[in-house]
Amino acid sequence: MREIVLDTETTGFDPTTGDRIVEIGAVELMNHLPTGQTFHVYINPERSMPNEAFEVHGLGDDFLRDKPKFAEIAADFVSFIGDDAKLVIHNAQFDMKFLNFELTRLGHPAMPYSRAVDTLELARKKFPGAQNSLDALCRRFRIDNSNRTLHGALLDSELLAEVYLALRGGRQPGLVLETAAAAAQSGSGVSGQGGPRGARPRPLAPRLSAAEAEAHAAFVAKLGDKAVWLRYLGP
Repeated sequence: MREIVLDTETTGFDPTTGDRIVEIGAVELMNHLPTGQTFHVYINPERSMPNEAFEVHGLGDDFLRDKPKFAEIAADFVSFIGDDAKLVIHNAQFDMKFLNFELTRLGHPAMPYSRAVDTLELARKKFPGAQNSLDALCRRFRIDNSNRTLHGALLDSELLAEVYLALRGGRQPGLVLETAAAAAQSGSGVSGQGGPRGARPRPLAPRLSAAEAEAHAAFVAKLGDKAVWLRYLGP
């Protein structure tokens, strides 16, 4: 299953009043694993940047002046996301509104909202009443976002991919997920069908306390010499 985790930065809140997209970042997942394939582009919004938006993402007029216009990157963006991949977005209504505005003004069909998986909605259902911003979710799931001093579409997409996996229950503290591309290069392989796997690049820290280990050993001892646990505990 192919999914695209994406984020945009804009000049404001409403494309119908003249606001435009200035950055798109997207990360490809295959069967909930990052493949290493990304899409990232800065976009000339063909208008000036309001100070309020600049303070959020730091993308100013001078920086964006020589960047391509949306019309110049639209085909590449549409090709990357494909026709049916789910779009994983935090507060999906905002980004979908902008993306569809930009696409339809160029004659591309609008993307149906049914393609979107809104991680903000997932978080609100999982943690009702809690703070569910991207920063708050990174703190909750112990995801390092120390490099996020300003909003950035690609960085935020990479962080959101980790948050999304955590919301689905697929991320554990200390777990290092290899991308499919990296695994292929290393020869270790990544497979959901029981294929070969290489050594973990960073061993997981033990999560069993000494007291728990001692209690378990005492329990196994009570089961006798034929206890199945003895096959795995070693001599």
